[in-house]
Amino acid sequence: MNYNLAENKGTSSNALLAVAKKFVPFIRGEKKGMIIALIAIVLNSGLNLAAPIIVGHVVDTYIVTRQFDGVVTFSALLLAIFGLAALAQYTQTRVMGAVSNRVLFNLRNVIFTKLQTLPVAFFNQNKAGDLISRINNDTDKLNQFFSQALMQFVGSVFMVIGAGISVLVISPRLGAAALAPALFLLVITRVLSGWMKRKNAKSLETIGDMSASIQESLNNFSVIVAFHRQDYFRERFTTVNEKNFKASITAGLANTIFTPIYGLSSNIAVLVVIAYGAHLIGLGLLTIGVLISFLTYVTRFYDPLRQIASLWSSFQLALAAWDRISDILSMESEMVEGDGVTHGAAGPVLEFKNVKFHYPNGKTVLRDVNLSLEAGKTYALVGPTGGGKTTTASLMARLYDPSEGSVLLHGTDIRSYTSADRAKRIGFILQEPFLFTGTIRDNIVYGNDELASVSSEQLVEIITKSGLSSLLPRFAEGLDTPVTSNGNSMSLGQRQLIAFMRAVLRKPDVLILDEATANIDTVTEQLLEEILRQLPSTTTRVIIAHRLNTIEAADEIYFVNAGTVSPAGSLEHAVSMVMHGKRES
Repeated sequence: MNYNLAENKGTSSNALLAVAKKFVPFIRGEKKGMIIALIAIVLNSGLNLAAPIIVGHVVDTYIVTRQFDGVVTFSALLLAIFGLAALAQYTQTRVMGAVSNRVLFNLRNVIFTKLQTLPVAFFNQNKAGDLISRINNDTDKLNQFFSQALMQFVGSVFMVIGAGISVLVISPRLGAAALAPALFLLVITRVLSGWMKRKNAKSLETIGDMSASIQESLNNFSVIVAFHRQDYFRERFTTVNEKNFKASITAGLANTIFTPIYGLSSNIAVLVVIAYGAHLIGLGLLTIGVLISFLTYVTRFYDPLRQIASLWSSFQLALAAWDRISDILSMESEMVEGDGVTHGAAGPVLEFKNVKFHYPNGKTVLRDVNLSLEAGKTYALVGPTGGGKTTTASLMARLYDPSEGSVLLHGTDIRSYTSADRAKRIGFILQEPFLFTGTIRDNIVYGNDELASVSSEQLVEIITKSGLSSLLPRFAEGLDTPVTSNGNSMSLGQRQLIAFMRAVLRKPDVLILDEATANIDTVTEQLLEEILRQLPSTTTRVIIAHRLNTIEAADEIYFVNAGTVSPAGSLEHAVSMVMHGKRES
């Protein structure tokens, strides 16, 4: 399956209704806060819409007739109205701020949880920096719209509708003339919305690319310095930075293009009202107070429209961000979780039956592989680089599923096992192990339910009984030795020792070592080999190695190359096959 997010066309969220429908699950628990905020918005809009008609009444009734007592009384009323409006706006802002933070928290949790359900193939096809950008940057853009722009948008819509109705009620003819420019705005907004969204999506994409480039440079900084290739990564960063700069400039232009257009339309509407209103006053069909109210309502109509224009760009940015988030949420793993119903039939502990495998859009790596591994034996996989050894081991551990055929664990399709049960039965030690920030103890007991609750003293006793006690003295603070930055504060050999302890203490049925001793010293390698010999007699060992001296004790050796896995016979024969780089008959 193709899990490449860059090739995903998004979620077709052009329609507000479509986005709202998909976003509902994230705000379902915020119903009370949303209702309070909506009531506050309606109250704020209603109070602000009441003010102009009161001002017009005061002008015609009290100012023109010089009855200033009435002016004072209504001024106090207006002050109370504006105070209540400000209180309503404060309430809406505070409530929505809390709601949006909770939504952001839940959304990031959902995305991260979703990522954990996706297979290794997904992470191989997508850049980690881009995924981080989607979790951090894109969700933040969505949160900004939700916490700030959304309610302003809704409030502006209420204000526009209320002001539009008011001018039409006061004077249908003058109202129609005042609202005519808004029809042009409606058309131009609809025409440019798609273009705005595309430009914002491109800007977000370039931010993801830049994050990926930065992460790659930082993760491999020691290699960059060793080869003195700062210039190469500097040039790569300059390229992605320039792309982001150009995309951001274009997105910024798209996001501000409505502001001058809406401003011009507002000014035209005001000129029309003044000219036509003066004509109606001359005919005795309109009073000065009503004209003042009318002009205020026109301002109340077009100012929110200008705000909507600004918010519309935020909406298009949020849509683009939501598309990128939806790309992840819509991903479904083809590696379906097993139901845990296994039969444990007698026979090989692990078996390949007519297995074929190819990576997405790639060539076939394995074809028609049949392989049987018996309990307690040691098997070695040898062959040239790129021959398929690691892929074969990955299929054994179900990091991938075969394209065709099946992999059986204890006579049952490996896909029938739950992830937890499979991980317990199959251990995998990589050439460069991954460690978590914490202590050595945290890393050893990670994912091991049987050891998670034991005390440090009990853990040391278990380590000793497992023949691993000689490893702890190699760490200054024993189990409490801190591990930081993926273990980069430790040597590769020390990190490998921790990975060995983590895997061996699980007592797996199958232990796979993918070049696990390639980067450690001879003394440590011999120590680890002794530990492997102390594993339960039922544990099957699968060793991938380029250094052929590491497979001298293997019961069977298989040569992996050109899509085939075949018995290599003796060690001498395996050496000959590897040196020639091809399978001999």
